[in-house]
Amino acid sequence: MKQQMMGQTGQQPVMMTPPDVVTTKDYLYLRDQLSWTLLAMKKCAHYAQECTDPQVRSAIDRAGQMHQRHYNLLLKHLQTNNTQAMIRMPKSPQNQ
Repeated sequence: MKQQMMGQTGQQPVMMTPPDVVTTKDYLYLRDQLSWTLLAMKKCAHYAQECTDPQVRSAIDRAGQMHQRHYNLLLKHLQTNNTQAMIRMPKSPQNQ
């Protein structure tokens, strides 16, 4: 019954905007995502060059462009001034 209240899959709600602060754990995850996305971009570029069918080549190019957009978006999140955002965060009782 409780699972139905959370939704059919039991997933947490989706965050529509990124948080102001990037934690160490977030940073490590984003760094991994950047590496995986860069690899996907490189593979798409390679296989598009190898492909002789124009329709397949076009589909692979579009996939590579999608990965590039995702890469740029992740990079943008890492380029924020995290130090200033951390200063503005409320202090928890254990850190005072």
